[in-house]
Amino acid sequence: QVQLVESGGGLVQPGGSLSLSCAASTRLFNIYTMNWYRQAPGKQRELVAGINSGGVTNYADSVKDRFTISRDNAQNQVVLQMNSLKPEDTAVYYCNAQHSIARQINYWGQGTQVTVSS
Repeated sequence: QVQLVESGGGLVQPGGSLSLSCAASTRLFNIYTMNWYRQAPGKQRELVAGINSGGVTNYADSVKDRFTISRDNAQNQVVLQMNSLKPEDTAVYYCNAQHSIARQINYWGQGTQVTVSS
């Protein structure tokens, strides 16, 4: 069992920045692909960004060039740096850990609210 704890959400004005962190309670952190998902009211949960154990990243088109995902395998942590935030980025953001081989094994954090509003 892997526990994921997110932090860093909050209220920010359009054009502002926020950094979300996710700490994982596992000594096997480096075998998990780490992802950030988000879910806005009335919408389906969507993949925002992911980073595999080798550091290869992928992003949703809507956040490319604005968001950056990174991981620290020594600290068992993944960070999502969000810049140039837009109102449409408002959502609950969830950290996800997916086993890199047994991909059906997934763990989720409790979510953190990000609100972009003036």
